[in-house]
Amino acid sequence: MFLDLILFAIAVAAVSGLPGLFLARSSVWGERIAAALMVGAALAGLAGAAGGWGGGQVPTRFFPWPAAGNAAVGLDALSAFFLVPVFLMGGLGPIYGLGYWPQRRHPGNGRQLRLFWGLLVAGMALLVISRHALAFLLGWEFMALSAFFLVATENHLAESRQAGWIYLIATHVGTLTLFGLFALWRYATGSYLLLPAGGTLSLGMMNLLFFLALLGFGLKAGAMPLHFWLPGAHAAAPSHVSAMLSGVVLKMGIYGLVRWLSLLPAPPAAWGALLLLLGAVSGLLGVVFAIGQHDLKRLLAYHSVENIGIILMGLGVALLGRAAGRPEWVVLGLAGCLLHVWNHSFFKALLFLCAGAVVHGAHTRQIDQLGGLAKRMPWTAACFLIGAVAICGLPPLNGFVSEWFVYLGLFKSALSGNTTAMIGVPVLAMIGALAVACFVKVYGTVFLGEPRTAAGDRAHEAPISMRLPMGVLAASCVLIGLAPVLVTPVLDATIACWLAGTGTVVAPVGQLAPVGVLGVLAVSLTAALAGLVLLLRRCGGVPRPGLTWDCGYARPTSRMQYTAASFAQTIVRLFIRVLHPRGQRPRVIGLFPGPTQMHSRVDDAVLDRVLLPAGQRLEGWFNWFHRFQRGLTQHYVLYVLMTLLVLLCTLFPFKAFFTQWFAR
Repeated sequence: MFLDLILFAIAVAAVSGLPGLFLARSSVWGERIAAALMVGAALAGLAGAAGGWGGGQVPTRFFPWPAAGNAAVGLDALSAFFLVPVFLMGGLGPIYGLGYWPQRRHPGNGRQLRLFWGLLVAGMALLVISRHALAFLLGWEFMALSAFFLVATENHLAESRQAGWIYLIATHVGTLTLFGLFALWRYATGSYLLLPAGGTLSLGMMNLLFFLALLGFGLKAGAMPLHFWLPGAHAAAPSHVSAMLSGVVLKMGIYGLVRWLSLLPAPPAAWGALLLLLGAVSGLLGVVFAIGQHDLKRLLAYHSVENIGIILMGLGVALLGRAAGRPEWVVLGLAGCLLHVWNHSFFKALLFLCAGAVVHGAHTRQIDQLGGLAKRMPWTAACFLIGAVAICGLPPLNGFVSEWFVYLGLFKSALSGNTTAMIGVPVLAMIGALAVACFVKVYGTVFLGEPRTAAGDRAHEAPISMRLPMGVLAASCVLIGLAPVLVTPVLDATIACWLAGTGTVVAPVGQLAPVGVLGVLAVSLTAALAGLVLLLRRCGGVPRPGLTWDCGYARPTSRMQYTAASFAQTIVRLFIRVLHPRGQRPRVIGLFPGPTQMHSRVDDAVLDRVLLPAGQRLEGWFNWFHRFQRGLTQHYVLYVLMTLLVLLCTLFPFKAFFTQWFAR
């Protein structure tokens, strides 16, 4: 029954965009029908996912697949866990799109967006329930191609076209890697079914499978340095598509890696150490590059790299625990990894939807052109503040809970003498501190102060269709932060599913981490903050408008406020050898200098500094061959004759000839 609900939801999601193709471009009924179908599919999918944690055995369904035996789909706790963000965001996105991307304002691409949104949700749900390699790849390819068309929605813009092609190349490099991975799996196990391998694999084959999985799934997850497609795609796509990409699509890479590691027996300790170090690098460099950004959506994209790093750190701790026979490390590390998958899906989707509300109201993504939006967009400002506190890992919101699990796992590993875990603890603390600095910059520049340009002056609040999904995600962040005990049974069931067949007996998450105490402290902190605010408002009376400290100026203006660039300049200088900022400094010459400008830019370390220059050099080398392509028939006949001569020379017995002539 539960699996049937999910299959029904996949089918409805896949066809949700079709009715709009048969209606006029200016008709609003296509988007309304698509939104209604997607909401229905989301409710059915979430109801079906709940069956994965029921404790009963959900049957596996088989169906014939040509030349590959019977393909299979099934539902367990791990699949159910990842289906929740797929269907939750899959249902909220079309509601948000009614206000953000209405068909009447986007007649050229609105129908395309809704069609591929449904196909994207269907592809992700299919790959999550797949128990067969080819069915998994079918869902993976639906996801990859649909995401490409969604990223390139505004294909009349060069930025969108470039971001779409870079994403397409990256995702198909990952897909080709997965082809090799599943081919080796078939060779090693004799089957395409994704079932635990037991002890039939050699260590060399296990290492090869692990590294192929890390490359293929790491490209989709956006782990540093495989993240190069991510900032451009997130920035160029419509904002609710960016929320889906960051909150859900990246997690399909995490799902693939988590699922694959559950199939391999007895992982070496080096795997856990490698994942932990890779996560530390991704987390630290992701937040550092985010601080140097001036585009709001691009900044949020780099924070996705940061949070993927935190997820990988938790998974690394779990693998270290499996290798060392320490079940408490496994529970804490995997609980932090999995819960942060949910948490990041909620607060990062919330932040991208808030960024979309800013773009919708102010028509710009440039942080330094905004300011004072809290007065004009109070709902968006409040939701963005909730998302910012959550992503920084601060109590009393959900990001703190999952990072606390990772901290506990790292501390237990470090106290047992694990060197890699000793490195992870200060790195995770530094990531949190830099994230706080980054979001203080963003919130202060965008929502506080006064408008810096006309963009801030004309900003207006988002419509109710956009505010409703933001409110649902904000409530999810608050609920998990205040009552983490609600999610611990789900975590226990998912961890038990991941360890099924290994014989490992683990304690519940609640026995290893003070979840109940965290909830009480979170509620107490929230009540104290609310009481303090009420007390200050009562004692302070009605606030009176007035100038802030004017630094000796009689009439301070908005141009005298801190900009995002000036706020982050000190931190950027600390990491100047990593960021390599470029820009133009103001030139002040003479007693009465004229107007001048200053701007700075931080390029991506992999795409802009390595891949694009290498591609340009390769293009230059290939241009050298253009001299042989003159369009003259006699030249082409000469090339054919030269090739024929070379081939004839290969038939000449040179060895026998030289042996005969130079023999004694």
